[in-house]
Amino acid sequence: MVAPTASEPRTNNNGHRLYVKGKHVAFKRGKHTLRPGTSLIKIEGVDDPQAAHFYLGKRIAYVYRGKKEIRGTKIRVIWGKVARPHGNSGVVRAHFKHNLPPKSLGGMVRVMLYPSSI
Repeated sequence: MVAPTASEPRTNNNGHRLYVKGKHVAFKRGKHTLRPGTSLIKIEGVDDPQAAHFYLGKRIAYVYRGKKEIRGTKIRVIWGKVARPHGNSGVVRAHFKHNLPPKSLGGMVRVMLYPSSI
């Protein structure tokens, strides 16, 4: 196959993401207490604790849009890290530098594929 020139449009438009989609499902909690320091994240395509082990130590980004422009952009990020598996369904526990806000519940997070151990 010949590489496309500058004037030709690319025909193969596969995105090259460095992250996997995840969903902020809940905060860790007990019967009566909520622990917002630990968030529960459901990673797309991970259905058991053995598959979740690959993601331990990976960085997580919660990307959201703010109201005011800061340093030329309205996009903000809260960074975190996958700590350990949670339960038997592939959910993981994550700690964020600043706790995620309650409005992020049900929202998408990006589970980065770095740092990598392979």
